[in-house]
This record gives sequence, C-alpha cells and structure tokens, in this order.
Amino acid sequence: MPDFDAIDSLLAAVGPEAGLPAPGVRRELREQARLSKAQVARALGVSPSTVAGWEGTREPSGEIRTRYAYLLDGLAAKLAVESESESEPGSEPEPDPVQEPEEAPAAAAVSPDPEEDGSGEGDDVESLAVPEPCVLCGRPAGSRVAGFAQHLDPADCRAVTRTASQAVPQAVAAPAPEAAEALARQEATPRTARPSGRSQGPARRAFQEPSGPADLIGEAVRAALSEHQGDVEAATAALLKRAIPDAMRLLDETRKGARYDIVAHPWIPDILRKQTSRGADQIWEARPKWTRHELPPGRHEVTALDVNGAYLSALKTHLPLGQLEHSAGLAHDRRRAGVHLITPPVWEHEAVLPNPIGQRDEPGPLWVTEPTLRLLLRLSGPKYGLCAPPEIHESYTSGATENLLEKFRVALKDARDAAIAAGDEVTLEYVKAMYSKFVSTMGESNYNRELYRPDWMHIIRSQAFANLWMKALKAHDEGLTVVRAMGTDELHVIGDWRRVFAEGRGVTEVKVKDAYAAAAGTGEGE
Repeated sequence: MPDFDAIDSLLAAVGPEAGLPAPGVRRELREQARLSKAQVARALGVSPSTVAGWEGTREPSGEIRTRYAYLLDGLAAKLAVESESESEPGSEPEPDPVQEPEEAPAAAAVSPDPEEDGSGEGDDVESLAVPEPCVLCGRPAGSRVAGFAQHLDPADCRAVTRTASQAVPQAVAAPAPEAAEALARQEATPRTARPSGRSQGPARRAFQEPSGPADLIGEAVRAALSEHQGDVEAATAALLKRAIPDAMRLLDETRKGARYDIVAHPWIPDILRKQTSRGADQIWEARPKWTRHELPPGRHEVTALDVNGAYLSALKTHLPLGQLEHSAGLAHDRRRAGVHLITPPVWEHEAVLPNPIGQRDEPGPLWVTEPTLRLLLRLSGPKYGLCAPPEIHESYTSGATENLLEKFRVALKDARDAAIAAGDEVTLEYVKAMYSKFVSTMGESNYNRELYRPDWMHIIRSQAFANLWMKALKAHDEGLTVVRAMGTDELHVIGDWRRVFAEGRGVTEVKVKDAYAAAAGTGEGE
C-alpha cells in the first residue's frame, strides 16, 4: 500500500499563507504595544533587522510568517480590549484631548523638557499658524521644535503609510472582529492637536516588560552567566558577540517617549559614501596624532594619561535628526548639525598644542564634522582668540539636538559605574563593547542594519577627538607641558597633573597609563 504520509505533508504545506496587515500597520501595532524590535525578534527567533525589514519592504514566509501573523493578531486583540476597558460600561466616554483655542497666539513658547535638554540652548516648542515642511519627513507640520518644523507625534511622520493602510487591519490572520473594529475606529478618528505642554505622566504601556534600560544590561549578564554555568570567560565572550543587537535594543528602550523622532536610513550624500569597497569617504575626523617637537631644557618625568570612556562621553554631541540638506555660503547655524566643507585657519601654536584639525599634510578645503567646526569657531572667538574663524563653503545639515543619545549614554554610564564599584569585569567589558561597537557599526556595516548613519559615526568619533583636544588645552592653560596627544584617550604631560585632572576610573576622570623620563633634545622617552 503506498505511503501517503509524505504526500499529505506536502499538500499541507501548499495551503494559503497566513494573511498579514500592511507593513505600516505592523509597525504601528508594535509601537502601540510599546514593544521594541528586539523584543519581537527574540520572541520569533529572528534578528531585529529582520523585523525592521518586515515593517518596511520585505515579507516573511513559511512557519515564521504564521507565527508573526499570530503575534500581530494577539497585539490587535489586546489593544482592542484595553481600549474598550478604558471606559466603564454605560458611563460617559472620556472627552478628546482639548484642542488649542482658535484665539490662542500663533506661537506659544513652551519651557524645554528638563530630561531632554541639558545644553542650555532651549529646545522650545511653538505652534505654527501656517504649517511648514517637517525636518524629518517633509510633510506639513504644525509645530516647530528648536526652531525647526517637526511633528510632535512620531506617528504623524508616517501619514502616507497610515493613509494607504487604513483598510488593511482586517487582513490579519483570523483577526478578532472586535480587534479589527477597534483598529478601524482608531484609523477613522481624526487625530486631535497635541497640547503644547508636556504630558503629565508616561504613556500607558500595554503588557510591557517592567524592566528599565539599566535592567536590560543586568538581565543580559545574569542570563549569560547562568547559561554558561558561571564561566566568566565564556559568558563574556557570548555577551561581546551580541553587543550590537543588545545596544540597539537598549537604544530602542531609552528612546521611548522621547520628544524627537529620528531618520534611521536617510538619503546620504556622496561625500559620506566610501569611494571604494575598502576605502574611506571624504570626511576628515581631525584625529589627533601629535608629539611636541622640543621639550623645555632639562630632564623631565612624563606621565601618559588614559582618558576613560572617550566614546561614551562623545555620545553627548549635536546629532542631525533627519535627512541632511545641502546649503552653500551660509553662516553656521548652531541649531543644525552635519558636515561642512571648510578652509581651516592657520594654526600658529604647533610648538605647544596640536592643531585642532589634526595632523594634515595637504592644504586647502576639506570636509569636517560638526564637533570640529564648533571647536574651531570656539577657539576663534573672543574667549580664546587662538586662530581666525574657518571659512565655510558648503554644508550638509539637518535640525539637531545635543541630547538625542543622552538617556542611552546615561544608562551605559550608570551600568559602567556600578560594574567598577562591584568589581564586575563581565558587565564592564560588555558595556564597553556596546558603546564602542554601536559607534563603529552605524556607518556602512553589515553588522548593524537597523541604523545607517555614517554622519553620526563621524560626528561621535570627532567629538571624542575634540574632547581630548580640550583636555590638552586645559592642561596647557593650567601650566602643564603637553608632550603628546593621540587618538581619543591618550594625553602625555609634564607636571603635577593631579591638580588639573581627577584620578580614577570614572568617565570624567583619568588614570595613569605609563610614566617615563625624557629630556630636551633626546627625542624619544627613556
């Protein structure tokens, strides 16, 4: 008798695939449930970048499609239940958020959010009488943030996707009727204007994990140690391998409820693209590589100082939010950030301090990042007067904020500090890998496809170089002899450096890397 089992299995696989809503609705369901791409990816056994693809242009297939459809169906059902439970049966429905009165002033300034603003530049929000193109998506926006038109609600930046997918929630595999009806009501209801002030409490998070950003790091370390039966080396190796997706998950967690939305995969100008497959782009990062030509007379004890957490500190820098826009012949706007083609000023202090643009052999214009330009402008100002202002020829910039990654930075810093205090080398190495690999893979890298911002990578790296340069200037101004400045974290000085810099392992402190004797005319240290 023939074996029909294989045929039955084949016929079962030929059946229709599970239905899925449009990509925009998939993302909307996840975000309404306050779930990160990393959380969804873990549940389905895929990578966060795969989830990002499903919310973009790619489609899952086979068993994974069935499981993804089941998850979306569950999200739709839970969100519908929560929506219905917000009002008691028979009671009056909650009124819609109060809209701005028609007689209100056209532009009402709002105090900046203390959690988001630490720069003192005032990220004010004002309502616009006439909508202007959003700096992120280009569609009309009714508010201006830090001087630039922007949607206050990130969902508004996806208005095209929402409109195209209004009738798609019913396509979820076997959706609950009440869930589809709730989603349809949500899409059909006009979005009311967001009040100009900040919300009085955090947004409701549907079945969200109770852990915060710091707990994500601790949970990952505990899980790795448990999986490897307490083997520190094996657990550390496993954590270093997953540092990139874990950093993106942490970033996703710290961005919840943030004022600013970001463009993760914008159009990039050619100057930010590699010229060859293994070559570099046209951006000059101003990396210090300087050694003093001549020491003062006599024999000296030189201390090589190691600056802690250089890239971690550099996460606090002005980053462009949206797609870079070209401009030419305009003065620098401190509310924007990006890359700039400049002719750098002549530097006349090479004998005692490194050139702020690094050691560059070729004269003439070059493309520099925001931190380098700001450093040059600062040094040319009345406080220092060390050089002439740079000449700006053209720029690619977008509206920016210094605090875009601040909560991400603080979460990593707090975890690092706690690990040092507890002597926890596993967590310390894990955290170091998270922020260093986060910076190095956000450009043209196959290791991180969730974020493609080579401009951010160059800006953060240049900020680390600029921070080291300012430490060299501080040492010089305090009477120390600066002997060498290298990379992001190496500063050699002669003199009582402890009266200038705090010693320790914290990110605002330095530690001794080496000490050696040197004398005038000997060249190298002895």
